[in-house]
Amino acid sequence: MAVKKSESTGKKAASAAAKVLKDPKASKDAKVAAASALTQSKSTETTSAKAASSAAKVMRDPAASKAAKSAAASALTQKASKAGAKAPVKKATR
Repeated sequence: MAVKKSESTGKKAASAAAKVLKDPKASKDAKVAAASALTQSKSTETTSAKAASSAAKVMRDPAASKAAKSAAASALTQKASKAGAKAPVKKATR
């Protein structure tokens, strides 16, 4: 079960995503990540596992454009976390 996220794609990331979708040289992974980010610009939907995987590939690709990486980062930010996943525990300081 996934937890809903409240984030949505911002104007700059949505613009970058649109640029990627129009780019004939953009990779399939870049376009999947961009489509996911753009879909979430006006909704609270979360990034699917497939789109998150594509976005992660784009982030690791040194040849990916700045626009592709921006769209991929936005898509990854909106990936639903798994229910029951625990946040890292911070040590108390005195």
